[in-house]
Formats: sequence, structure tokens, C-alpha cells
Amino acid sequence: MCENCKTGLDRRSFLTLAGIGAAAVATGLTMSEARAAGGPTTSLTADQALAKLKEGNERYVANAQLCAADLTHQREHVSHGQAPWATIISCADSRVPPELLFGGLGLGELFVCRNAGNLVDLDVLGTIEYGAAVLGSPLIVVMGHSSCGAVAAACDVVAKNATYPGSIGQMIEPIVPAALAVKDKGGDFVDATVRESAKRSAARLPSRSPVVSDLVAKGKVKVVAARYDLASGKVEFLA
Repeated sequence: MCENCKTGLDRRSFLTLAGIGAAAVATGLTMSEARAAGGPTTSLTADQALAKLKEGNERYVANAQLCAADLTHQREHVSHGQAPWATIISCADSRVPPELLFGGLGLGELFVCRNAGNLVDLDVLGTIEYGAAVLGSPLIVVMGHSSCGAVAAACDVVAKNATYPGSIGQMIEPIVPAALAVKDKGGDFVDATVRESAKRSAARLPSRSPVVSDLVAKGKVKVVAARYDLASGKVEFLA
């Protein structure tokens, strides 16, 4: 993202603008400023980006060896700017690399935020806003995964009154409401919470961010939830 420093619209300036609200976004973030962040933005719509993610995941599941990327060529192509066509919020779990599980995508295609439990905290929210409003990424995906350790810990807080050392307990607190919402519904408690947490995070994004809300209202951005299955490699997009 450092290339935008040459244009006068640096990351700090953008985040200040974002705090002003949707009205400021409507008048303050023009398409020319978005291009100034490193070149033209993607021409894909949110639906086209979603279809591309689905096709890439199918390719990954069918034959992962075909998902090799020409990184040298791509590095040269994106060295002066980026135009990611999807923003992915996923878990930091080492088994969940978005670029690979969506079909061996290369440099400059995905704008990725990763942390334990795929949580949308302040830093992630600012990153999402930057990707959508400045870089022109039309699709935002909040993606949980099967057997998530952070979600399992939150479930243990609910079911067993578990406690955790250091910052872990505070980190998983946002997942607890999702666990409470599904704990009496039967079935796999952890997996149900994975799904519920991802759906809640995706649904709340517009209300938490005037930047995202404005872009969604204008039809420029779509927010969806998803779940990745560690065993099969499949990504399921959640309604």
C-alpha cells in the first residue's frame, strides 16, 4: 500500500477521512483518487469476483497441482500498483491460505486480512475500508473454517466456563455471542459457531463502517460470509 504515499492520499489520510462518515466518503473519495493509489481499479463486479472465487476453489479441489502461479511475471506486473478484486478476512490458521484455496491466485489479486477466528477488529475494519474505497475491491468475504481453534475456545467458554491466559480470552470474546446463539440447536457446536460467527461479522460490516455502508448502498461492494472445509478443500458461501 505504500505506493499511494506518492499521491497525497496516504493510509493515515484515508482512515481520517473514513471516520468522518458516509457523506464525506461520497464527496471525498473520487475514482481519480482511487486510481492514484496505484493504477486503475479492477473492472470486475462483486458478482463476477464471487464467481471467480468459486471457480478457483473448484480448480483447487479438483487438481491443486494446477494452481501454480507465475510469480516472477506477476511481481513485475504489480510492482507499481495493485487492483485486488476481492478482500478476504480469514483465520490465521496455517492450513487456510486464501490465495491457494481459491485456485492458486497470485500477486495483486486478493486483499487479505488474517487473524485467529477471522475477527473484524478495528485494524481489520480499516483495512477493509481501504481495500474497498481506495483500491476498488468490490467483494468482501468473511471466511471461517472447520475445526477452528479460536472458535472452539469460545465454545468452551460458553459450555465449560473455560478461561485462557494472556490476551487469548479477550481476543475470542467477539465469538462468544455467536456460540451462545447456537449452543442449544444441536449438532456440531463448534461448526455451527464457525458459521454463525462468519455470518454475523459479514452482516454487521455495513453498520460498523459508513465507508462500507455507502459503497454497499451504491451497489459497488458486496459482503458475504463463507466457510472453508479443511478436509475437502471446499469453500461454502453462506446465505
